Amino acid sequence: MRYLFEDYTLDAERRELHRGADIVPVAPQVFDLLEYLIRNRKRVVSKDDLINAVWNGRSVSDAALTTRLNAARCAIGDSGGEQRLIKTLPRKGFRFVGQVREAREVAGPNPGDAPESAPAVPDKPSIAVLPFANMSGDPEQEYFADGMVEEITTALSRFKWLFVIARNSSFTFKGKAVDIKEVGRRLGVRYVLEGAVRKASGKVRITCQLIEAATGAHIWADRFERDMTDIFALQDDVTLAVVSAIQPKLFQAEIALTTRRRPEDLTAYDYYLRALQQAILATREGLAKALRLLQRALEIDPGFAGAAALAGACHTENVLRNYAVDPQLDRKEAVRLMRLALSLDDGDPGTLATAASISALLVGDCETEIEIADRAVTLDPNSYHAWSCRGWVYKVAGQPEEAIRSFERAMRMSPVDPQQFTALTGMGFAFIELRRFDEAIIAAKKAMRQSPWYPGPYRCLASAFAHLGRDAEARKAAARVLEIDPAFTISAWIARSQLSKNAKLMIEGFRKAGLTE
Repeated sequence: MRYLFEDYTLDAERRELHRGADIVPVAPQVFDLLEYLIRNRKRVVSKDDLINAVWNGRSVSDAALTTRLNAARCAIGDSGGEQRLIKTLPRKGFRFVGQVREAREVAGPNPGDAPESAPAVPDKPSIAVLPFANMSGDPEQEYFADGMVEEITTALSRFKWLFVIARNSSFTFKGKAVDIKEVGRRLGVRYVLEGAVRKASGKVRITCQLIEAATGAHIWADRFERDMTDIFALQDDVTLAVVSAIQPKLFQAEIALTTRRRPEDLTAYDYYLRALQQAILATREGLAKALRLLQRALEIDPGFAGAAALAGACHTENVLRNYAVDPQLDRKEAVRLMRLALSLDDGDPGTLATAASISALLVGDCETEIEIADRAVTLDPNSYHAWSCRGWVYKVAGQPEEAIRSFERAMRMSPVDPQQFTALTGMGFAFIELRRFDEAIIAAKKAMRQSPWYPGPYRCLASAFAHLGRDAEARKAAARVLEIDPAFTISAWIARSQLSKNAKLMIEGFRKAGLTE
């Protein structure tokens, strides 16, 4: 269903808000709130109605509800003062009062339609998973191939930053020779995933390729071969491998795309991607640039939970890396932005994971942080980020075995992730508390090779070598700690964060390595 009012169109099926030919970026909960108000425009909607519909009945503060309403008004050119389209009725509720016309669309695209019927490509990453070709000559494999596509589509749909075309639309191309550029245009997506399934000698081979639709450029391709034993376990196994590979590749492609755009064309999501690119560098200058870009993103979209969470993570890094001019100010901002992100969207696994790690490092409410981290991996069990954050939460909470399991799961999700050094460092810290010093050294050395300027691995090495009586290597690692962080002292490290709360052996190793108290 499409709802048309003034010069806006709200497309409920594609979850897009258009102003004329342009897409208006809106956060998922803002879209849900706006759609609910429009669908129920013939009556006054109470606060409880909105909370039940948009937040599934969870406890929501008045401030969070007001923020979402303001963001919805802003998206459609309205304001709390004007109330031209969304009216607040004191002590009663809210009502959409604009004139609305409804238009129904055909459920799926028809490749023979006229060009002007093609939908606009969303500002955020968008993907269609085409039916996999059955190359086996075995009709039974048709069901397996279709099931694989369904599983991958469902798994990708868990990522709120990603616009995923529904299975029914993608399957209108089943059994047809397709031009990827035409598919992208007809479905209104930036990327297309296609694949093929072949069965032979008790094994099944699946090939996949991720393609940028507009150019036909191959972004990623891989082949998976498994025994045909449990077909459902096989689907799960391949789905995990495909989705884990696609996520970082899509981010890289999107970052490359946004760097080519003119500044006047940037959306809140573009600013977020640019900020992410700077935040990953984790330098003093990179974090400062990231925070400026995220401030701009939040000015454009005050309801952008992901931007708030990333900004909180940047302030946290300033504290942990001793970059902060005023550590207390960065600490307060990190916690404020973490809470803001949760109030804006406490159902997004990425936001939950980031918030859990910020809180674990700076607040130390272990029970709450574990609950949030567990919810993140339940919502998205395929996320490297969610499992890595969960590892740090459990490490801080004094449960090193569970932390190691989380870090291992994270690295299984994304075996070549460029941020894997953080999980390896966390594993090293956890191994030290379990007196598994040799394993701590192995993990820390791997992390060090991936990111020579990340301080964590050298702290881990200094402590682990010292516990093993390898004094020369311990002193060498301690010297590298001071080279990266000249102001490092044991007492200052303890005061910086909650990392020291359950790190008795780590601290004991620092002392043995000769680091200043």
